Amino acid sequence: MLLGVFVCLNYWGDITGRVSSHLPTDHSWFEWLFAHGAYSVRHLENPLFTARQNAPDGVNMMANTSLLGVTLPLAPLTMLLGPQVMYALYLGAALAATAGTGYWMLSRHLVRSRAAAFVGGAFLGFAPGIIHHANGQPNFVSNFLLPLIVVRVLSLGEPGRWKRNGLLLGALVAYQIFINEEMLLLTALACLVIVLAYAVQRPQAARAAAGTFLAGLGVAGGLALVLTAYPIWFQFNGPQSYRGLQGGVFHNWGEDLVAFVTFARDTWAGDPAVEKTIGLTEQNTWFGWPLVLLSVVALVLLVRRSVAARIVAVLIVVFTVAAIGPWVRFNGVETDVPGPWSYVSDDLPLVEMMMPTRLTLVVAAAVGVLLALTWDAAYRQGRPVADRPRVPAQRVAEAAPATSDDEPAAPAATRRRWLRPVGYAAVALAVLPLFPRPLPAQQIDPPPHFITAGGWRPYVPAGRTLVPVPIPSNVHGLPTLRWSALTGQEFPVPGGYFIGPNELGEGVFGAPNRPTSTLIYATMDKDAVPVLTEENRRQAVEDLRFWRASVVVLGAHPREAVLRELVTGLIGAPQRVDDVWVWDVRALVQ
Repeated sequence: MLLGVFVCLNYWGDITGRVSSHLPTDHSWFEWLFAHGAYSVRHLENPLFTARQNAPDGVNMMANTSLLGVTLPLAPLTMLLGPQVMYALYLGAALAATAGTGYWMLSRHLVRSRAAAFVGGAFLGFAPGIIHHANGQPNFVSNFLLPLIVVRVLSLGEPGRWKRNGLLLGALVAYQIFINEEMLLLTALACLVIVLAYAVQRPQAARAAAGTFLAGLGVAGGLALVLTAYPIWFQFNGPQSYRGLQGGVFHNWGEDLVAFVTFARDTWAGDPAVEKTIGLTEQNTWFGWPLVLLSVVALVLLVRRSVAARIVAVLIVVFTVAAIGPWVRFNGVETDVPGPWSYVSDDLPLVEMMMPTRLTLVVAAAVGVLLALTWDAAYRQGRPVADRPRVPAQRVAEAAPATSDDEPAAPAATRRRWLRPVGYAAVALAVLPLFPRPLPAQQIDPPPHFITAGGWRPYVPAGRTLVPVPIPSNVHGLPTLRWSALTGQEFPVPGGYFIGPNELGEGVFGAPNRPTSTLIYATMDKDAVPVLTEENRRQAVEDLRFWRASVVVLGAHPREAVLRELVTGLIGAPQRVDDVWVWDVRALVQ
């Protein structure tokens, strides 16, 4: 918890005036999501859809990263504290909760040393790739259910408890769907590799447990389907649903091989300058060379003795190769060497929206488990067997690397006591450079007083929208989307920050531009007002009617002068009301 607060320290310094300086757009989007959860609960509206942005078409929330499993339960707190406070509060808590469930999984089911579980759990919660996503993407740090899901999957073969384990797994999977479906898919792929790797190494035990495992899996799948059937149908068939992202935009986001031995920007050993070379994709690995070296040495020493270490090795190899992408990248250069994703179609179902680099998040989890195994192996050096803590055999199973598969247990005493401090020191030296820094933050202008004080209310009757200038989009005008978030979404706005369908039903970022929004963005980019025609004015009125606008509002903006001149040229002179320019267009659009 302390580390979660520390990571978010720069936000707490000015909670209402700062957003992520790495991903201010995503930060603002998740603030809006917390407001959406509170709005849905307060007004008892369907949370799977919203018309509070992209008016009048709305947004399919199941087809976007919506974090409904968090924003809905926390709606009362959001109403009390506001979305800005809830964002920072939840971000730190999610990091800590993931570390906590990781510790529980390791200490109860894999290692004997609590310190080993602490090291592994801390890495699972605060790994460099996770901290990278904490810059504006709390859905990718909300991994507290994933260790529990893995435990339930690996417990499905337990005799006599397939119904209980299946029901627990089904409930966890259903809940995770409302937090992050992509991380659930990665976890499912990892579990598939784990089960197959175990079956290859222990075929007799696997055959004996297969019937119970499959029965439990059937129960889990059936329950998850019952609980999520309608939301999943809504995601793919509801209003504003879409099929894949246009052109497989993320398929070339493979992991750079040099990234594995590079220190991430948000760690104490990291340097922001390295992003100019290999930081074009997400920093999902960025382990640094000491941890990579330790991992290689640890695997060499442990794979012969431990089934768990061998499975970890398989996970690391499989998902490292899979994350390379369509072409091998090396130190920021895309080579001519094809990668595995060059053989994957851009429109393949389920994976059509995946980024290859994110497969390395499984590698990060495997490294966290490996750190726990390494510390635990060092812990037992020089420790008589009789003095070692005991845990139920079914929890450790064959996973803990206590003894060799072929050799007898260690003698009651050993002369290799020096290996324990050496092992501890090696792990510490590998992970201490990865200690996270507080996330970088930047100042952001607050919404106009006209917005926060409710001065807009007389201008926006029910069924009408407030059109902020610039209109919110994925590139321009995102601060105006915060007007909606920080006022509890009391008025709908056109445009927004989301993924929706184009005319072909393919997913695109943001609303399709109307002629007027295109004109506004072009004016901002050039910082000059073009020559306006009667056609421009006619289209402006038509667009305002499409948006069901009742008022157009321009607040303080670096391009305020040219934007005011542009809108005045299109629909007439504004009024100065409080700290904004206002165009009352109700008579114009009737």
